[in-house]
Parts: sequence; C-alpha cells; structure tokens
Amino acid sequence: MPDAIDRYVPERYSKLLHGNFAGMMSGPERETFLLALAEDASRITDEDLEFLFDAGWRERITAAWLIGTDRRTAWRGRLRELLLESGMVFAGQGYCFALARFGTLADAEILVSYLDHYLARPDLRYDQEWALAALHHVDADLTTAYTARYLRPGGLWESWSAANSTDLPFHKWYFDLLCSHVQRAVHATAVRR
Repeated sequence: MPDAIDRYVPERYSKLLHGNFAGMMSGPERETFLLALAEDASRITDEDLEFLFDAGWRERITAAWLIGTDRRTAWRGRLRELLLESGMVFAGQGYCFALARFGTLADAEILVSYLDHYLARPDLRYDQEWALAALHHVDADLTTAYTARYLRPGGLWESWSAANSTDLPFHKWYFDLLCSHVQRAVHATAVRR
C-alpha cells in the first residue's frame, strides 16, 4: 500500500496544510487541485485510508481531508480518537475539517470535547483555532450555539488566546472559505458524472 502514499500525499499535503490551497494558488490552479481532491475522495478505498492513518502527519492530514471532502462519516470514531489524542503535529487540522464537513451534533460534541480539554491548557498550542473555527462552522449550519460557551468573557478561549497570539475572526472566515471551495469542487465533480 505504499502506492497509496505516492498517489495521494506528496502533491497534496503541503497545499492542505493550513489550507494553503486557498491563498497560494491561482483560481484555475486551485480549481484543478480541488477537483482532483474531490475525485480521489470518492475513489480512495478504506484500506488505503487506514494505511494513511497508520503513517505520519502528512498522510494523516491528507486522509482526513479526503474523508471530509467525501463526507465519509463512518470514519467519525477514528477522527475523534486521533483528534483527542493530538499525537501528530498539523494532522488535527484535517480532522477538524472533516468533522465540520460532516456537520452533525455528534461532530459538534467531538469538537467540544477537544476544546474543553485543550483550551484549558494555554501552554499547548495544537489545533485549538481549527477546532473552534470548525465548531463555529457547524454552529452556523445547524443554528446551534456551541461556540458561545468559549467566547464569553472569562471563557476558555479568552484565557487560551491571551497566551497564544491568534486572530479568531480571520480564522473563522478562512475556515468557512476552505469549506466553500471544497463544496464547490464536490458539486462540480458530481455534475460531471
């Protein structure tokens, strides 16, 4: 299965990292990249995804974006486990993206579990911004208010962000933009079939 790494990871992970595809690629280049992502997301096998999750952070972030793009909710439990573990740098960005794409109450609860634990640790800077932006995205879709508990004065976000320089309004906007780009590619791919 090393061919799964060769096929899905090297040309993709650096563009998925931090959502770089949105800011570092021209419109046509980004569209081509996202259409290929959507096509591969619908084709990759569960065995290949499992292989990618058993490898490094580059493979994990790629697997998570593929899962989120195709909304493969059967992977929710594995994403929960890996997100809460926070065992590899950057991979959590992909987990947060996938959970936001699933967009259910179950996904919101996973993000809440993560934020409850990791926002209470201002000494740790993992994927807290991504998780809060993902939760905000789910809130907007479901018309829920999970993020309110973190954003109130004296809340966990205030204490965590005081120790970690961050621009939450930008990050929420950027996360929504990433999801919007992917959704357009998924729609365009479906229309072509």
